[in-house]
Amino acid sequence: MNFGLSEEQEMIVKTVRDFVETEIYPHENEVERTGIVPPDVAEDIKRKCIELGFYACGFPEEIGGAGLDHLTFTLVERELGRGSMALTVFFGRPSGILMACEGEQRERYLLPAVRGERIDALAITEPDAGSDMRGMKCAARQDGDDFILNGTKHFISHADVADFVIVFAATGEEETSKGVKKKITAFLVDRGTPGFDIVKGYDSVSHRGYHNAILNFTNCRLPKSQVLGEVHRGFDLANQWLYGTRLTVAATCVGRARRVFDLALPYAAERKQFGKPIGANQGVSFKLADMITEIDAADLLTLSAAWKLDAGIPANRELASAKLYASEMLARVTDEAIQIFGGMGLMDDLPLARFWRDARVERIWDGTSEIQRHIISRDLLRPFGA
Repeated sequence: MNFGLSEEQEMIVKTVRDFVETEIYPHENEVERTGIVPPDVAEDIKRKCIELGFYACGFPEEIGGAGLDHLTFTLVERELGRGSMALTVFFGRPSGILMACEGEQRERYLLPAVRGERIDALAITEPDAGSDMRGMKCAARQDGDDFILNGTKHFISHADVADFVIVFAATGEEETSKGVKKKITAFLVDRGTPGFDIVKGYDSVSHRGYHNAILNFTNCRLPKSQVLGEVHRGFDLANQWLYGTRLTVAATCVGRARRVFDLALPYAAERKQFGKPIGANQGVSFKLADMITEIDAADLLTLSAAWKLDAGIPANRELASAKLYASEMLARVTDEAIQIFGGMGLMDDLPLARFWRDARVERIWDGTSEIQRHIISRDLLRPFGA
C-alpha cells in the first residue's frame, strides 16, 4: 500500500492551499462581521480560480473540466475546507449530478456551469422532508407535455447566487415491499421562471455569509425538456451522484480541523502559565495528542473512501463512515482547541469560535450522523439478512 501523494497531487495541494491563504483568508473577518460576500470579491475569486484551471476541476476534460479523479478532487476539497465556505463556494464545484444532462441541456446548463458562466444550486430539503427524501410534498403533476410544479424547499445552500436550481419533486407513487413510496423526478429550473420565487432563508450561526434560501413554486410550468435524467427516476439519480457530497463534507472537515490544530499547537508551546509552557502539562499535551490522532484517522478514512471510488470498489459504507467520523471529529477538535486557548478562544480576535460554530452544521447537512449510522449498520447487517 502506498500512502504517498504523486508529484502532481503535491503540487495541486500546495496550489490550492496557497490560493486559500492568499485569496480567501484576507476576506474572512469582514464576511463574518457582515454576513455578506461583496459581488466584486466573489467575481475575483471565481476569475482567479478559472485562470488557475481549477474551476469545475472534478469534471471530465472533454467538457472543459480538469478531469481530477476522486482522490485528487478530495485533496482539493480538503484544502478548501481551511477557508470560509461563503468564499470558497466561488472556487467553483458545480453539482456532479449535472453530468446527467442530455441534448440541449448540456449547452444550457452543464457546459456553462463548467465554464463558470452559470451557478447551480441543489434543492431537495423541505420543511417536512429532510432525511426522508421520499416524504417530500413538493410535487409536479404532468399537464400534456409540461409539468406543473408546486411546493416549497428550504435550507437550499447558495440559491441566492444561483442562476438555476436542480429541484427534486414527487411525480407519482409506487408500491414497494415497504409500502407505497413516492416517485421522484429531478427538474432544471431557471431563476426568473414564472411561478418560481427565491426568498431569503434563515439566519444561521454556522458559515456566515454562506446563505440558505427558501424556494417557493406556485403553478410553475416546466416543459418536459427541463427533466434531468428520466421521469420518476430522480431518487436513483440522487443516489448515483450525491455520494460525492458526503466525501466533500468529510474532506472539508479534515481541512478545517487541521487549520484549528495549526493554531492550537504553537499556542500550547508558547503560552506560559506557572512558569512553563502550557503544552508541558499533560492536561494540554494529551489534548493535542488526541486531536492529531483523530484528524489523521479522519483524513485516512476519507482518502481511503475516495481511493475506493477510483478503483471501482463499492464504498457506500466507507463514505458514510468518513462523513460521520470527520464531522464529529471536527466538533471535538474545535472544542478542545478553545479549551487550550481558554477565554481567548471565544473572542472574535481569533477564528476559533467561528470554526466551533461552523462545525455544528456538519453533523446535520448532507445526511445527519444518524442517517450515516443507519447506512453503515444496514451495510454490515445486510449479508446476514437482518
